[in-house]
Amino acid sequence: MIASSSISFIAIFLPIFISIYLFQFKPSSDHTLTPNYSTFDPSPFNNLTHGNQVLRKQNYIVRFLHYRKAKDHRFYLESHVRSGGWEWIQRRNPASKYPTDFGLVSIEDSVRGELIEEIEELELVKDVNVDASHVRGLLTEDGGRVGAFVDGKKRPGKIFTSMSFKEGGGEHYTAITNASNRWGRHLSMERSQVTSLFGADSLWAKGYTGSKVKMAIFDTGIRANHPHFRNIKERTNWTNEDTLNDNLGHGTFVAGVIAGGDEECLGFAPDTEIYAFRVFTDAQVSYTSWFLDAFNYAIATNMDVLNLSIGGPDYLDLPFVEKIWEITANNIIMVSAIGNDGPLYGTLNNPADQSDVIGVGGIDYNDHIASFSSRGMTTWEMPHGYGRVKPDVVAYGREIMGSKISTGCKSLSGTSVASPVVAGVVCLLVSVIPESQRKVILNPASMKQALVEGAAKLAGPNMYEQGAGRVDLLESYEVLKSYQPRASIFPGVLDYTDCPYTWPFCRQPLYAGAMPIIFNATILNGMGVIGYVEGQPTWHPSDEEGNLLSIHFTYSKVIWPWTGYIALHMQIKEEGAQFSGEIEGNVTLTVYSPPSRGEKNRRISTCVLQLKLKVVPTPPRSKRILWDQFHNIKYPPGYIPRDSLDVRNDILDWHGDHLHTNFHIMFNMLRDAGYYVETLGSPLTCFDARQYGTLLLVDLEDEYFKEEIEKLRDDVMTTGLGLAVFSEWYNVETMVKMRFFDDNTRSWWTPVTGGANIPALNDLLAPFGIAFGDKILNGDFSIDGEQSRYASGTDIVRFPQGGYMHSFPFVDSSESGAAQSILTSSMSKADFPILGLLEAGEGRIAVYGDSNCLDSSHMVTNCYWLLRKILDFTSANIRDPILFTKFSKRNSPLYLEDSKLPSRRSDVNFSLYSAVARKELICRSDSRFEVWGTKGYSIQVRGRNRRLPGFPVIDLGRGLNSTSEGSSMGPPKSSSKDRSDTYGNRYLSLFYRDEPDMPLIVPNHWLVPAVVALTGLFLLLSFWRIRQKRRRRRRGSGSARFSNI
Repeated sequence: MIASSSISFIAIFLPIFISIYLFQFKPSSDHTLTPNYSTFDPSPFNNLTHGNQVLRKQNYIVRFLHYRKAKDHRFYLESHVRSGGWEWIQRRNPASKYPTDFGLVSIEDSVRGELIEEIEELELVKDVNVDASHVRGLLTEDGGRVGAFVDGKKRPGKIFTSMSFKEGGGEHYTAITNASNRWGRHLSMERSQVTSLFGADSLWAKGYTGSKVKMAIFDTGIRANHPHFRNIKERTNWTNEDTLNDNLGHGTFVAGVIAGGDEECLGFAPDTEIYAFRVFTDAQVSYTSWFLDAFNYAIATNMDVLNLSIGGPDYLDLPFVEKIWEITANNIIMVSAIGNDGPLYGTLNNPADQSDVIGVGGIDYNDHIASFSSRGMTTWEMPHGYGRVKPDVVAYGREIMGSKISTGCKSLSGTSVASPVVAGVVCLLVSVIPESQRKVILNPASMKQALVEGAAKLAGPNMYEQGAGRVDLLESYEVLKSYQPRASIFPGVLDYTDCPYTWPFCRQPLYAGAMPIIFNATILNGMGVIGYVEGQPTWHPSDEEGNLLSIHFTYSKVIWPWTGYIALHMQIKEEGAQFSGEIEGNVTLTVYSPPSRGEKNRRISTCVLQLKLKVVPTPPRSKRILWDQFHNIKYPPGYIPRDSLDVRNDILDWHGDHLHTNFHIMFNMLRDAGYYVETLGSPLTCFDARQYGTLLLVDLEDEYFKEEIEKLRDDVMTTGLGLAVFSEWYNVETMVKMRFFDDNTRSWWTPVTGGANIPALNDLLAPFGIAFGDKILNGDFSIDGEQSRYASGTDIVRFPQGGYMHSFPFVDSSESGAAQSILTSSMSKADFPILGLLEAGEGRIAVYGDSNCLDSSHMVTNCYWLLRKILDFTSANIRDPILFTKFSKRNSPLYLEDSKLPSRRSDVNFSLYSAVARKELICRSDSRFEVWGTKGYSIQVRGRNRRLPGFPVIDLGRGLNSTSEGSSMGPPKSSSKDRSDTYGNRYLSLFYRDEPDMPLIVPNHWLVPAVVALTGLFLLLSFWRIRQKRRRRRRGSGSARFSNI
């Protein structure tokens, strides 16, 4: 009886005890880039000594939901945070007299996770983020640029691309490409005034000189009483240095381009009121908190225009990005440099890549895109969507004259120069509008409309290089003279006959049966900071043939601040399989905004996007190639290392790995060879293999669903699909050596995977008996006279009998323990198999261990010739006699046991960055319309989330929590308490504030204990009812009834 009572007691109260335990010890929400921390701290700052113990501290930004005085925020935290280990940091700067939406606190590392969680749980707190530092590239003595990484090591500060530029002409060395470019033209000593090239003197003659325009220059400051400037209104210092002066010359130069008065280096708007915000130290270091305070001050003091000549790849620095939204929402026109990472594609810098910011690229005096100018498209939308057109406009950015620190002029080059050229143009245009009407007519959208509609389109560059074209001051002036608030779409025309401007669209016509072609345009709403789309976008064909085009739309239903997006997903209907010709028509979209002050009726405008498309009959299967974009992972948010380990100053893989970014040259080559290339941004279950000759897998980092592996096996063996795989290096020892401590996030950054995810690729290729190894091979080789460089590629360690395999002598840097490939005479070479070709059932497979020869980012030599031979084989069974010789045919299988194959890392939470691990298999809006929202072709079973071995419970990552807040002029604010928005907004919805385009796995901390508690109560009630019935039986009630429990 006692034992029975004890068991009953345990059964009843154990769930309650567990519930209390779970409530008390909630899972940590410590969001960092990787969960791999170390107690060792190489950073010397913020270390305090307490007895014999060193307390390491770091500054964090606490963002609040409302603007209050700093002392009120401090009182709120001190009243509600019960834990110790933190202190409020008093910020003494000009913004301290105004309300603020954030506070700066110092937190001890030992209590960081628990304390941040406690602060974030407070009702009025939005989120907590590390106070990241911004480091601009420095000018070296020889004029070279220094970026975030030098010789493979990370410099202090936030990861920013090189922003410096070389004085004068000569050779320009880029830290990204390790290449030099000789300027094609040198100006004489009598240099042309850049203002005269834009016709600024015409507006000066009309009396427009930038008068009463408040220009905020965020840079390195300016010296007082500089002889070149008429109207320096205010100089403010936001750094930890006790000076207002510019000791580097960059801020002075930028101000000179905008408003200089010296005859040798005239600025565009000499009467503009200059407000110099010194946000960089003499070492060109800044912190996010400095920027946030300075931005708040710019809002409070009603700046008109703001120039920001910095940028970097991290568009997930939310405090910074969201403050930019707030700046523009408060009607400040922001101009920013697009970046100096050209001529590479997919290298746009933030914040210039934001749609509400005027992003500026650079050209030379011959109207050629400057080699240093970064190229589009934007990569926020990858891998599921398609990037937007950026830059917005281009301006002269080579050998521009500007002011020196004290007196005199000099010339500099870079997009940091092109940006103030456009900022000066904007100041001049603002002064054209009467002061009483400026805030009514002018805003970030209307100014961008004037610039892009007035721009002169250049012959030669495509729209992802030049945007709308070269700024034309006088044409934009004409636009503004008669401007009425309206909405528009940029670009307003997609014309397949306008090549090369509409590249890549004009390079490949539409045809029936293809994956949707996605065109992503920007909605500019000059009617108000917030707007709404009324009804649905509509396609209006010009003739009956236009009905063969089917368009699905995804778009911003709420447009804020000032901008939104509309994406066209275009397919030719099956009845157009034999149609050849052009389809023309318009897409219309109606936008409305609330009435402005003094108005009764809402503002409404209809936007028009003109289409002129080329259509051809559906090509034969052997000419159709499908590119897998879905399994690509890039930075941000994960530390994805560069494919070539020889590149020491650009170690992050952040260019998008898309056909139209760093693989754009390969795309052009395939089109020239007669192939039609389509993109798949959904799982491999979402395409019909009968339509394609080859599936092309290049440099992929993600995992694969079980259903994908099974379908691909059947597609190749039964359906006859060709498979071409270009792999990359994967070596755990090397990945460990690439680990570095980031002083911003106070955490160790560890590569999520290698150049490619070899363990995942080996799973995919296992049904065919193929596997890659973990060697890192380097060297030169030739096939049939074609010279190639094998750069940090891997080897093949499994291959079936009867296939054809090619081996070459290479240096294996993985054995030497090197973290990069350094070829020396002391390192011996050995033969390694790197190329394999195989017939598998009805299909054919080709595998190659390196993709750098296809990637234009850091290519030494290309292997397009090899790609063509491979595609001839996989798509049409055309066998090149050099590749298919009796000497290369394997008479026995190549086999390496499972225990020696590359294995997954168990110390990295891969699900943070993966679209597969712990996600649902689903076909998205970049697949054929008929499978949208399904699991794909021939998939009858329900999808499942795949869990990788050794991974802990999902951690959403500190610093990546998504919120959507702007100024009081914006839409309703959402706080970080809304955890359902956390994951999706890190990608597409982060920028557009729409519903996330991926499933959410966000368990709340109360869910599990609540379920356990309810279970305990249910058991308690059940045992009580059983005991009552037993008592009735013992009393001889004679009842034989039993209740169903």
